Amino acid sequence: MCHQTVGLVGAELERRGIVTVSVSLLPEISRKVRPPRALELPYSLGYPLGRPNDPPLQRRILRALLALARRDDVPVIEALDVTGE
Repeated sequence: MCHQTVGLVGAELERRGIVTVSVSLLPEISRKVRPPRALELPYSLGYPLGRPNDPPLQRRILRALLALARRDDVPVIEALDVTGE
């Protein structure tokens, strides 16, 4: 699904009281669309949670997404530092 569509759908769901968080692999698009909550990740399209078979990294990403879900200072786009991963 394209980043623009996800951002627009997220905004509509939020207007209806449903908290959303999205993964952004194309931050330049996410910054223009301004989804309610997005986590920037430096991975290629098709690998939104990083390397396959890397549960520690994937848990870290999921925890960051859940932490974003608790924020109410929207819109917020946060980058996850994965250097050294």
